Amino acid sequence: MLRKLGILTVMLIIISATSVLAEDSVVSSKYNLSFGGYVKIDYVNNSNAVGPRTPGPPGGGFVAGSKDESILTARQSRFWLKASGPTVSGAKTNALIEMDFYGGGSSSNEFGNLRMRHAYGTLDWPDTQVLIGQYSDLFAPAAADTIDGRQGNTTGAPGSPRVSQIRVTQKIKFDADNTLKIVAGVQNPVQDAASSGSNSSSKYLGSDGTGPYGSMVNIAGQVFLSSNILGVSPKYMGRSMSPLEVGVFGLRGDMKLVGNKRVDNYGYGVYAFAPIVKSRDGKSRSMTLSLEGQAYKAEGMDVQGATNGIALKSTTNTGLVGTFPDKSGAKGFGYYGQLKFYVTQDLGLTAGHMARKADDSSQYPSNYEQKNQLSYVNATYDLTDAFRVASEFEHLETTYGKLTKGTPGYAQNNVIRLAAYFFF
Repeated sequence: MLRKLGILTVMLIIISATSVLAEDSVVSSKYNLSFGGYVKIDYVNNSNAVGPRTPGPPGGGFVAGSKDESILTARQSRFWLKASGPTVSGAKTNALIEMDFYGGGSSSNEFGNLRMRHAYGTLDWPDTQVLIGQYSDLFAPAAADTIDGRQGNTTGAPGSPRVSQIRVTQKIKFDADNTLKIVAGVQNPVQDAASSGSNSSSKYLGSDGTGPYGSMVNIAGQVFLSSNILGVSPKYMGRSMSPLEVGVFGLRGDMKLVGNKRVDNYGYGVYAFAPIVKSRDGKSRSMTLSLEGQAYKAEGMDVQGATNGIALKSTTNTGLVGTFPDKSGAKGFGYYGQLKFYVTQDLGLTAGHMARKADDSSQYPSNYEQKNQLSYVNATYDLTDAFRVASEFEHLETTYGKLTKGTPGYAQNNVIRLAAYFFF
């Protein structure tokens, strides 16, 4: 009897210790933590073999002897972590990290590398927000709702790259339906003529051997009026509702080059989103119609996708035109327009057109990109809140100027895309 009691006691001690160890081994944040994202697979057929994502405007080399392709990829799948922290001086604290699998290093699906999309923390008061970290560029807020995931950033909607920044957002409420939003921030400079550490790169040297010295932090901002006068309708991916929004945006920076005058980088434009046919209750998407548009001018903002000037088959830097010591930023302008219509709560149709074009091209090199444009139509259907299927057709065109003998001046790509999402 005593032996059985001894064995039972030892077993209870072991079970108790195991339970304690299990509790101690649980990994959790000390703040409220949530997790989400989606798994996405794309079937893509390109009339020119350019890869799983439409990589921007088709190059001139695709005109003669190009091949079509039919491929699958899941690299656009992404996930995020959100954390809600303690209150600081009356402000709620929040943070977000978002990743996908389009990082550099390999074009293989099997070796899809993590890429940091967003990583920021915020202090949120009722009408004021301070954001510190990496987030979408303040310049050109429009995001074309294309299934390819690039959002038209090289063809008239230059909403990327995402950049490290510090921004302050202030809302001024006129009444219950009308709000003015002012956003001001400083951003990491991404103009490619003089990025950090590029002094030693021969890619950026001029014919006289001079090269870049460095970029200055960009200053950027937005001023938007938001009004409920037209109600609300679905916005990007149909995952949120938006009221009427109209406003302006801009960016200003410069770069210093050895042997050259200081080069200005700037851009400015207008943006609008309008619920043409509003949601009947502020939540339903059925029979809603939305219009979104944007137009801008820019100089020296090639990396953002705002200006043209990329020479065919050349590694020459494209953010600058002219010759030392009078090089200046390449100039361009762009526009974007999109209609989104939900036939039912689950079936959405989207169509859009956009373009960017070189401006004041007298100093552009030979074979420069004169104009890039994209037209697209797509349909999405939500089988459940978690599972979505989509299809899309895109037509991209590039025209070139100052052609050298034997160089084609036009290229195009037609894209058929089928996709499936699982949101979690």
